[in-house]
Amino acid sequence: QVQLVESGGGLVQAGGSLRLSCAVSGRSFSSYAMGWFRQAPGKEREFVAALWWSHDYTYYADSVKGRFTISRDNAKNTMYLQMNSLKPEDTAVYYCAAARKFVIVATAYDYWGQGTQVTVSS
Repeated sequence: QVQLVESGGGLVQAGGSLRLSCAVSGRSFSSYAMGWFRQAPGKEREFVAALWWSHDYTYYADSVKGRFTISRDNAKNTMYLQMNSLKPEDTAVYYCAAARKFVIVATAYDYWGQGTQVTVSS
């Protein structure tokens, strides 16, 4: 089992920044791929970014490339999503998730956090 708890969401103006955190615990999570997804009202959950916990490999959706940065702090067992140059279309509930394989499809992820709301005003 892997437990995930997100924090750091909030309301920000367009062009601003937020940093989301995902506290990770459980067995052998260091062997998992970790991802951030988001879901806006009326839309499907979409991939944002992912990394291997034990590697430096990262991958981003085209819509956030160059604006968002995914990272992790091994000492704190925490994953982050630094979001810069935010746009109103980034408004969504953001989830962190863990998968046994490096994938970008939500259905392939085994564990999910509860989500944190990010709202970007224009």
